[in-house]
Amino acid sequence: MSSLSLAVRDSTTMVRRNLLHARRYPALTLNVVLTPLILLLLFVYVFGDVMSTGLGGGGGGRSDYAAYLAYLAPGILMMTIGTTLVGTSVSVADDMTEGIMARFRTMAIHRGSVLIGHVAGSVLRSVISVTLVGAVAVAIGFRSVDATALEWLAAFLLLALVALAFTWMAIAVGMASPHGEAAGNNAVPLVILPFISSAFVPVDEMPGWFQPVAEYQPFTPAIETLRGLLLGSEIGTSGWLTLAWCVALAVLGYQWSKALFNRASR
Repeated sequence: MSSLSLAVRDSTTMVRRNLLHARRYPALTLNVVLTPLILLLLFVYVFGDVMSTGLGGGGGGRSDYAAYLAYLAPGILMMTIGTTLVGTSVSVADDMTEGIMARFRTMAIHRGSVLIGHVAGSVLRSVISVTLVGAVAVAIGFRSVDATALEWLAAFLLLALVALAFTWMAIAVGMASPHGEAAGNNAVPLVILPFISSAFVPVDEMPGWFQPVAEYQPFTPAIETLRGLLLGSEIGTSGWLTLAWCVALAVLGYQWSKALFNRASR
C-alpha cells in the first residue's frame, strides 16, 4: 500500500473517531446547534421590530419582519460555525493532555492523520450544523428567490472555507492550552467575533469609534459576501477580504498547529 493510501486510510479512521466522539457527547453537539437557533428565533421574534429600524423599517409589519430575517440569517449561519470551535479546541486539548497522542505515536499510523481527523471532523460538524440552522431559517420565512444554483453552491463553499480556516485556528488554540477547560476559555474569542460583526445590525449603525473594529474583522466581510450571494446585495471588496482572511487564518493555524504537534512528538 502506498504512503498516500495509508494517509487516506488513517485520516478516514481519525475522522470517524472524532464523529463518534461527537455522538457520544450529545449535549455538546446539541449546544452547538441550539445556540444559533435560539439567537435566530430570539432576534427575529423578540427583537425583530426594534432591530429592523436599522434597516429603514420599524413599522412592525410583515415586510419589516421578513427584511430583518433576510438580513439576520446569513449572520447566524456564520455564527453557527463559530459555536463549533470551542468543542474542537477542547477535543484537541484533551487528546494532547490525556495520553492519547502518546499512544498514537507508538502506532504505525500516518503522523498527520491525527490533525487531519480533527480538521475534517470539525468542518463536517460545522456543515451539518449550518444545514440544520439554515433549514429552520427557511421554515420561519427566509427566502433567497434571486440566487442562482451557482450562487447557492458558492455560498456553501464559502461557509466550508470559513469553517476550515477557523478550525485550524481552533486546533492551534487547543494544542497550545494546558487542558480542556483552558482550551474552552481560550477559544471564546473565536465565538465572540460574530457578535461584534455585521451579523445583527449594519456597521453604519454602530458607534463611530467601533465601526473599524466591526468592519475589518474576519466575520464581517464573510457575512457580507454571503448576503451578496444569497440576497443579491453589493459584495464589493468583501469577497476578496474574506478570501484573504481565510487564507491567512488557515496558514497561521496550520503552521502553529504543526509546530506544536512536532514539539509534542519529540
